[in-house]
Amino acid sequence: MAVERALRTAAPHELPDVVGQLLGRHYAADSVDLLMADYGLTVLQPVTELPHTLPPVSVHNTPAGRAFGAQEPFVEGNLGDGSVRVHLPISVRGDRLGVLSVTLPGGDHARECLPELAELAEVLGHEVLVAERDTDLYLRARRKDRLTLAAEMQWQLLPGRSCSRSEFDLGAQLEPAYAIHGDNFDWSATADHLTLYVSNGMGEGIEASLLTNLAVNALRNARRAGIPLADQAALADQAVYAHYRGRSHMSVLMFDFELTTGRARVVDAGSPQTLRLRDGVVERIAFDAQLPLGMFEETDYVEQDFRIEPGDRLLFVSDGVYAVASPKGEAYGDAALARAIQHTRLLPAAEVPRAVLRELTGHRGTPTPDDDALVVCLDWRGR
Repeated sequence: MAVERALRTAAPHELPDVVGQLLGRHYAADSVDLLMADYGLTVLQPVTELPHTLPPVSVHNTPAGRAFGAQEPFVEGNLGDGSVRVHLPISVRGDRLGVLSVTLPGGDHARECLPELAELAEVLGHEVLVAERDTDLYLRARRKDRLTLAAEMQWQLLPGRSCSRSEFDLGAQLEPAYAIHGDNFDWSATADHLTLYVSNGMGEGIEASLLTNLAVNALRNARRAGIPLADQAALADQAVYAHYRGRSHMSVLMFDFELTTGRARVVDAGSPQTLRLRDGVVERIAFDAQLPLGMFEETDYVEQDFRIEPGDRLLFVSDGVYAVASPKGEAYGDAALARAIQHTRLLPAAEVPRAVLRELTGHRGTPTPDDDALVVCLDWRGR
């Protein structure tokens, strides 16, 4: 309680120092490091004041990375002086932020402290999210490379990279993480509904990012006014057309899920694709294609009915995934996507997008994609 109270009253930029001092005082911690997951989800970056930096920690084959991936505390064995290193995942409602690594005296002391330290890591995650409104310290720690301006705008527009509730789990990832421009995703949940958008903005660089920002905020504006899904699409369509007069448009796949029944209303206005894993079988779900947002003035949109069942996994991908060509010119396509979904079926939703994008890299044959690649995974449990 003393540590939690101190974190809530600490200045935004002082959270790492305050948590280190308090864990030393109350739990005999010898050292404390706050690590933030980078935008590409490849490393955990220590939070330090620039230009004084510590080397990043890989999310693969490291104790801290194991805690981050499993979302469970991991105790690193005897360090030679009898102490142990405890790695605690930091997440907020399923959104994975990073890891808190704490060196403690070994033996019973570490085991007794573990439940409280896990709770404090969760409290720290909430405080970091609040602190990001007033300091750049944690956002700077998330980047191992420089973001392009377009990517900066896109990441600030996103709701998070994962979300978890009793009815569903969501995970999403964008590539190239440090140079993304047009692809985007957005979600919002109420007591009885989950709204999900998966979008692909036309163009490249800053122009694509500006288009996506306009369209996504137009959709949010309509959604927050309580307007039905088809009318959200129509109002966003008008906003995009009013600005670009048909020169640019945005493809978007829109869902409004009822949490109690699994019934969904769908508007398919463009290119993102949907695949479903049910009872071990992968199939592509085709909806009635309608015009992308902003192509023509005053386009009318029609909702479709769709139903999702407990145990279903839905994967939503942009054309930068399913249309990517191999060095021989072969498109990634439905068959390769189906194999990737089967290979990742045992992973949690938050891990699936990154794993699918790794398989896509192998198909493409180059580490950096030429086009935006977006994967969103939804695991449905229902109520």
